[in-house]
Amino acid sequence: MTSRTTQLLAGLSALALIATGCGRGDSGGGGGGGEGAVKTDVGVTAEPCKDTPDLKKGCIFLGTISDLTSGPFKALAVPITDAQKKFWERVNKSGGIDGYGVDVTTYVRDNKYNPETHNQVYQEIKSKVLGLAQTLGSPTTAAIIGDLGDNNIVSVPASWTSAWAFEDVILESGTNYCLESMNAIDYAVEQFKPKSVMAVHYPGDYGEDAAAGAKVAAEKNGLTFEAVETASGQDNQAGAINAVTSKKPDLVILTTGPTDAAVIVGQTAARGYTGKYIGTSPTWNPGLLKSPAGPAFKALYLQSGPWETFTADTPGHKVMRETLGSGVTGNDGYTSGWVWSYPLRAALKKAVENKDLTREGLLKAVKQLDKVDYEGMLPATAGNFTGDADKGVVRETMIAKPDEASPTGVSTVKPFFVGPTAKDYKFDKPCFQG
Repeated sequence: MTSRTTQLLAGLSALALIATGCGRGDSGGGGGGGEGAVKTDVGVTAEPCKDTPDLKKGCIFLGTISDLTSGPFKALAVPITDAQKKFWERVNKSGGIDGYGVDVTTYVRDNKYNPETHNQVYQEIKSKVLGLAQTLGSPTTAAIIGDLGDNNIVSVPASWTSAWAFEDVILESGTNYCLESMNAIDYAVEQFKPKSVMAVHYPGDYGEDAAAGAKVAAEKNGLTFEAVETASGQDNQAGAINAVTSKKPDLVILTTGPTDAAVIVGQTAARGYTGKYIGTSPTWNPGLLKSPAGPAFKALYLQSGPWETFTADTPGHKVMRETLGSGVTGNDGYTSGWVWSYPLRAALKKAVENKDLTREGLLKAVKQLDKVDYEGMLPATAGNFTGDADKGVVRETMIAKPDEASPTGVSTVKPFFVGPTAKDYKFDKPCFQG
């Protein structure tokens, strides 16, 4: 556990409930508890999942904690959650996990992007699930990371902080905000040669991780650098707006939510700012092009990301769109939710193969994964969870531009690449701790 995470958890550990289950050695869906049966404990039942009548070997329950109603990322979180539901429906229709069904709908909770709420709803469901199919947010997940580790609860983060590479129970996908920002600056240096960089960011692991990577890349490229922290909320952006319009940096690395991005980009443009913005992945939402700030985004903004957008031509993107159906409007929340689900599927399969679908057995299976089949949505080397963060981290990112013709509001201008800063960076601790 990182020292920063330990500080965030101070006072929370006393709230943790002791996980209960059916007892190690129960057969769950493994068939009678005899020789060769799969061991289970928490979150696996002998009864099949609801809505999966063809799967007779039991049910694996996975929890979801997301920003579903009132937080700054709800426009992304709702499609993330919907895509994960469809991902596991596809798994179930294909025979499940060696016959086990997977339920990701019974234990869905709203965190409102609040760490205390996140911990509260986590405590409500943790004794009923094997793991978490989604835990959205860096600061929110930090509020439960110690308890996840104490109870061997493997979890999929809906976030990209570099801290996750150093947490055994976290199954992250794609690069982190730190390396993403490094690549963004290296791309900008190649394309329009900025001399000054400002990182405008939320506090906490999300914003500080991106700012840390931006600082490394700015210094390596001989650029001046300044970081400006801004709180969430449309009424809290005056400081960031004044910093951008008064300092006039050539490039701003923007790490906020979409609504606050609209305020910052729109109002700085209205005050005459003509530099460039590159937003880290959660900053964007296609609705921004239809907002009053739409013209400013078209003129000033680029979007970085850990994988190709919704319309990309990979096998994984194609099957995602087919599974979601034609009624779905393109949103890269869907793309993210889909991609994030692959390593958990791989770990569950490995655990059943090992005949140990307990929490401890699932964590053991995670540590045996040296690659994951993302069906082309990530590089072939992605998904190494064997323990060396520097070797396992994904360094590739992409850059997109606003595009009204695209369902997601952006189209790729530079596909997967690794800039010189990220390529050479020694990744031996979370970036924001540097």
